Amino acid sequence: MATKNGRIIPMNASVGLYDAKEERSENIIGQIIANARKRMGMTQQELVDYLPQFGVSVSKYAESKWETGDTVPGAYQLMAVCAALGMDDVLRYFSKKSASLLNDEGERKAMEYRADLVASGKYRPTQKHKIRYVEMPVSTLAASAGTGALLDDDNVEMISFPENTIPNGAEFGIRVSGDSMEPVYHDGQIVWVKQCDTISVGEVGIFTLDGDGYIKCYDEQEPETDVQEEFTDVYGELHMQPVLVSYNQNYPPKPVMPASDFRLVGRVL
Repeated sequence: MATKNGRIIPMNASVGLYDAKEERSENIIGQIIANARKRMGMTQQELVDYLPQFGVSVSKYAESKWETGDTVPGAYQLMAVCAALGMDDVLRYFSKKSASLLNDEGERKAMEYRADLVASGKYRPTQKHKIRYVEMPVSTLAASAGTGALLDDDNVEMISFPENTIPNGAEFGIRVSGDSMEPVYHDGQIVWVKQCDTISVGEVGIFTLDGDGYIKCYDEQEPETDVQEEFTDVYGELHMQPVLVSYNQNYPPKPVMPASDFRLVGRVL
């Protein structure tokens, strides 16, 4: 096809087969990243930890939003993801180093061979099922990662999420508020929670302490001398003191006193 200035735009069989608006509405890029990551046997955190080797640093929250389609990676972020996940077909067209592996004649032969394979009809990919969405309860009041925010079990809204983004055992979601759990949990992020009665040291949970809600890492310490009596039972046994710990070291640990109204809401998955 010729333009007004006489420039020739090459036409080929792929013209009209790509629709950016349609593909974004179906979250094609997010699905490709998620499927490739799972084929590699990597968790989202493992992919995030691997990407700096390719010149890209992002949070798990940002990578998760790529997969759900809430955002899309930038051009160079996408190239790094492709390199990390072994998606060489994409790199062959967009990476300078990979493009140099074949000269023009080699590229032409590769395209002809691909066209032959497509025309044969023998190598068409299996049709994938569309993403199934499920409704999950999400608290309308945030769990504070900093100063604390009141939690109320009755304040929930139902929101649809791709089924494959909900961890097994999740019962409800709650938004993080503040930055004290950075760099793992971020302000505004929805975390998934399983209700439980006990939690182990080192696990992250949702807690209420004197009416305020927190997302913190659970720890225990030997009580200070001046409060040991309050942690000693009628048999004379000294019990460990619960402590809520922030990942962000700018926030000091928050010891729990016996007189406090302290409850475990659930464990963060």
